[in-house]
Amino acid sequence: MDGNTSLSTAPFRDARYAPRRLDVTRRDDGALVLANPTPYGEQFLTTLEALARWSVEAPDRVWLAERAGEGWRTVTYAQAAEQVAALAGALKGLGLKRGDTLLILARNGVDHALIAYAAMSQAVAVSPVSPQYGLAGADLSRLAYACGVLKPDVVYADDAAAFSGALAADFLKGLPIIASANAGEGHIRFEDMLASPPAASVAQPDDTAKLLLTSGSTGRPKAVIGLHRNISLNAAQIAACFDDPEPPVVVNAAPWSHSLGANAILHMVLHRGGTLYIDAGQPTPARFAETVRNLHEVAPTYHNMVPAGWALFVTELEKDEALARTFFSRVRVLQYGGASMAQSILDRVQAVAVRAVGERITFATGYGSTETGPTACNIHWLNARSGMIGLPVPGTAVKLVPAGEKFEIRVKGPQVSPGYLGEPELSAQAFDEEGFYRLGDAARAIDPADPEAGLMFDGRLVENFKLASGTFVAAGALRVAAVSAVGGAVSDAVVCGEGQEGVGLMLFLDPSNCARLGGEDAVRAAIREGLERMNTAAKGGGGKVWRALILDGAPDAASGELTDKGYINQAMARDRRPAELARLFADAPDDGVMTF
Repeated sequence: MDGNTSLSTAPFRDARYAPRRLDVTRRDDGALVLANPTPYGEQFLTTLEALARWSVEAPDRVWLAERAGEGWRTVTYAQAAEQVAALAGALKGLGLKRGDTLLILARNGVDHALIAYAAMSQAVAVSPVSPQYGLAGADLSRLAYACGVLKPDVVYADDAAAFSGALAADFLKGLPIIASANAGEGHIRFEDMLASPPAASVAQPDDTAKLLLTSGSTGRPKAVIGLHRNISLNAAQIAACFDDPEPPVVVNAAPWSHSLGANAILHMVLHRGGTLYIDAGQPTPARFAETVRNLHEVAPTYHNMVPAGWALFVTELEKDEALARTFFSRVRVLQYGGASMAQSILDRVQAVAVRAVGERITFATGYGSTETGPTACNIHWLNARSGMIGLPVPGTAVKLVPAGEKFEIRVKGPQVSPGYLGEPELSAQAFDEEGFYRLGDAARAIDPADPEAGLMFDGRLVENFKLASGTFVAAGALRVAAVSAVGGAVSDAVVCGEGQEGVGLMLFLDPSNCARLGGEDAVRAAIREGLERMNTAAKGGGGKVWRALILDGAPDAASGELTDKGYINQAMARDRRPAELARLFADAPDDGVMTF
């Protein structure tokens, strides 16, 4: 690399994006409609059609790989098609039929994927719930509630011993249980099912492929209906953002109990005939070493992690030249999602890329929900800026509707779910009179005069609240601003203050970045400096921080406070910390509370 090359002058590596296209309609009522007219493929209308194609056109290409000791267990497209057909035959032999449901209690894995696609081939809906619901020590009331919604007909567990308590619960009593490892008495062994006579796919585009639970951050989780058509066409829409015939190579840990991991990663890789290395690491200091190990060995062409993962990974990249050389050798697109990411983290990643390969790598992110496939918008142009949610993907229209001082974002496209299982009234209420799905979020154009510049997330409307003065607080936008303002010292923030004199923040620290800053005093100084700078720039009282408290430890994943996508359930975090809330808003705050 030229020693004079700087972060601002280094060229971008070609991301192989298709041209950006946008139709803009400004309505008399103040609404703005943005639509992407780019064509997208409709050759696959069920989730099994892509597997059928690649098993013929690229039979020996690896589709899935997972760790097996020091090496990898791999499954090619031809092997996967054969095993899926055998598993489908076994499920058919159990009496499963169109409209039934397979409950999956499993971590991401090859067997998990194979049995899921086998079930979908028979028009049996698969519902992979978060492993947190059923592992040892879990509060089984969450799984009991989920089963009451889903009403499963059969259960698959990757490890019957790991989920033994859940499998023995009354709410699963009498159901057939399939297990890959540690099968118990009466269980059906996964490996035995592979010897069954094959069954051809009978799935149709309008059959239900998946039932994915919402996060439950705004109430009890709902089961979102994902049709074969929804999932297949959303993968086609993502593919149409690129002019890239090369199959992607991906290393990813996003859980398949959520639409990002299940659809935008697992099925997107299948749709494009790519290879997915299943990463068993997690974006926490205790579990991230496995991700680093995998990325030492496998050079991806596309890489997606939650911001907490990027914060950990950039520290590893900065100190490990061999890791940086391997990782940046052929990656074309970097992506984050699930939460906001500080610009400082993005810039540090780019700095390592420039040092390692002399090029910047474009950073993308997306926007959507379980109900939108998940991808409604994404950044599909060269980009080095954090904080955007992009523009509609091909075949999608986004409507920005005035809602007080904000704009509510609504979405229409072939990837949007028809609604919720067993909730016809709630399903109908989710759509407006034009058929746009209401996400409950706010968004705004970065440049109102030039919508093609992209959209920014502007908070969840349902999370917003008012202070005692009546001042409106856009909690989501303030959280993003606060995390970005402190330059990486904080991994996330919980926004508090409804009915209080001012806004309070409970802050989770980012250990790796705090280590770079120095001791406790340096961390507190960095947080104070960043928040004071944010307060100075804020235009109203609702955008300023009044008090802040650094929390001990990390969010609790077992309780659901930290979702397995890596973001904070704000309401749960507040409910679980009454003592910290009392400290934050005490009449005479103690020395641990920063006041502004």
